[in-house]
Amino acid sequence: MKTIEIKGAKREAYGKKEAKKLHREGMVPATISGNGDPLHFSVNVRDLKPLIYTENSYIVEFDIDGHKELGVMREAQFHPVREQMLHIDFYRAAPGKEVQIDIPVRLTGSSAGVKLGGKLTLSKRKINVRGMIENLPDELVIDVTDLELGKSIFVGDLSYDGLTLLTPATTAVAAVKMTRAARGAAAAAEQA
Repeated sequence: MKTIEIKGAKREAYGKKEAKKLHREGMVPATISGNGDPLHFSVNVRDLKPLIYTENSYIVEFDIDGHKELGVMREAQFHPVREQMLHIDFYRAAPGKEVQIDIPVRLTGSSAGVKLGGKLTLSKRKINVRGMIENLPDELVIDVTDLELGKSIFVGDLSYDGLTLLTPATTAVAAVKMTRAARGAAAAAEQA
């Protein structure tokens, strides 16, 4: 899995007043927890943009005042109006331990349903999985070659070595839907 490096500074003070001060300085309060005591630190908002505004998932290598940590992003909180990043939470990752993360989906192949005039839709861009950090792929590849018109691929239809899929099995990932043009062509073919 891809990694990204982020530098941070440990913080001792907490609360709204301290968070507002950090935001004015262009910093974001952050926490890394799990597998030990939580660590509170701050990160420059510019350093977080490649992690937040991307379709990829990353393992984050932290350098917090010389202390090295590995983690995955859990949650980012934003201001409801200004879209300013307010806080970000990470989960500590360690080699040999399982971690839970959202991994992006990539569709491959030319669907049989699309060849008949249907439209391929991707309804789930990321799937939540659990696995060892050594086994995590950059993306989950799904072959849609056999996907017929009006059919869907569900999370329950998928399996990957070394990964446990945590997204509900009934969640649709991709589907080939009938278009108006395909309906019109089918109706014209029936009348002929």
